[in-house]
Amino acid sequence: MSTRPGPHQTFDPQAYLRFLGDAAADPDFTADTLLAAIQEETALSWLDRLLYRFLIIPRTRDGLLEQAERFRWTEERPRWGPGRIDPFNPVKFHPDLLALDPAEDDTIGNSDIMPLWALDEQEGYALHWDGLNDAITEVVLSGAIGDGARPDSLPVAALGELEAYLRELAPPPYPFDTRDAQRASRGEVLFEATCAGCHGPEGARTGTVIPQAEVGTDPHRLAMWTAESAERYNAYAEAYPWDFDAFVKTDGYVAKPLTGIWLRAPYLHNGSVPTVEDLLRPAEERPVVFHRGYDVYHPDRLGFIHEGEAAERHGFRYDTRRPGNSNTGHEYGTELPAQDRDALVQYLKIL
Repeated sequence: MSTRPGPHQTFDPQAYLRFLGDAAADPDFTADTLLAAIQEETALSWLDRLLYRFLIIPRTRDGLLEQAERFRWTEERPRWGPGRIDPFNPVKFHPDLLALDPAEDDTIGNSDIMPLWALDEQEGYALHWDGLNDAITEVVLSGAIGDGARPDSLPVAALGELEAYLRELAPPPYPFDTRDAQRASRGEVLFEATCAGCHGPEGARTGTVIPQAEVGTDPHRLAMWTAESAERYNAYAEAYPWDFDAFVKTDGYVAKPLTGIWLRAPYLHNGSVPTVEDLLRPAEERPVVFHRGYDVYHPDRLGFIHEGEAAERHGFRYDTRRPGNSNTGHEYGTELPAQDRDALVQYLKIL
């Protein structure tokens, strides 16, 4: 059955960046070609034609080529694929931000794009996958800077309105009529016994950093963010009234609350496990290769369809054997009998 996917599921930012660079490098990216195409859609004044010919088109081409060169380092590392991004290496390597040298740093930060709903329930929690900051306002402001905003023109007031909206934004409810209430009731008991300590709203470890050595998930995202990165980011905005001072280096990954978990597939911080059903199996039983980015949902397994002809045609081939893509770790609950794991899946549909 098809449903509207989460905004992170099909979006492929790296593919878009490469498309823009390829377009700008094309010999036909000229004022003559582009003005002819524009004129087919709308009439430009003589002044607009001059601006496009001698300023807008050349500046756009140069900017896109500069951006492509700035992201050249990504070609030497595994593809992000749809629904994923390397969130902080672009900030680390940007000459106007942290200005670190990608030739001296081969880290891989590939991670799932995180949902933005229900930020208010994360007040005081460690944020981002590795808990590198615990201040929601700093995360919102630094996210805008990482996406291209400049500190001297940062729209702080508008971003404050965005933060207020995201704090109250609820995830979409599970839309399918496939939930078994009796099994879900059993699943709630199992959740409280097995999962709530790290993922329940009152869990002692919910919103805290679990050491990577304990959780066992892929270490590359954790290694990408260094103590030097945190120090440079905290110093980056000292001249501005909004400032940063909450960036830190951690030793693991955050135990996230599971609000809207049904729509967060694929799972783990790097999106290496396609469904909740797979996540509740030992790592050696999880898919080694699957396709992500297809927008048809499998309601019984809690995840998007990731195998078969359609998934292969529309999706991105994800190989868990590549660096940064490992599906190991987080084997909590995998020892439960099959019927108990199924009951957990039924309960998780409503979170």
